[in-house]
Amino acid sequence: MSSYNQRGIFLQLMRASIVSPKEVRVSMQFALKEEGYDPENRAVTYALLDSSTREAVSNDGGMTFTLGAASADVDGDGDIDAQDKAVLLALASAYSKIVKP
Repeated sequence: MSSYNQRGIFLQLMRASIVSPKEVRVSMQFALKEEGYDPENRAVTYALLDSSTREAVSNDGGMTFTLGAASADVDGDGDIDAQDKAVLLALASAYSKIVKP
């Protein structure tokens, strides 16, 4: 996250396991960054607030993903619906295709 935008998404791609070789998991952590100052150490500090994590799972090597019910209005239209879930699934799918993040 930059100093201009205090909200961000941290993405983590978790590759297949031995048990499920075609499984792909994408973890998405949504957070608000708060900047502070530690006068004792004279250093800028950062804390993540209002953090929530969602995980999308694919069992076909990243071709399709599943996700539990949407729990937040991620597209900003004022309601929590299938469009929010579609946005998260599209994000997971796009991120899974990036080879060198």
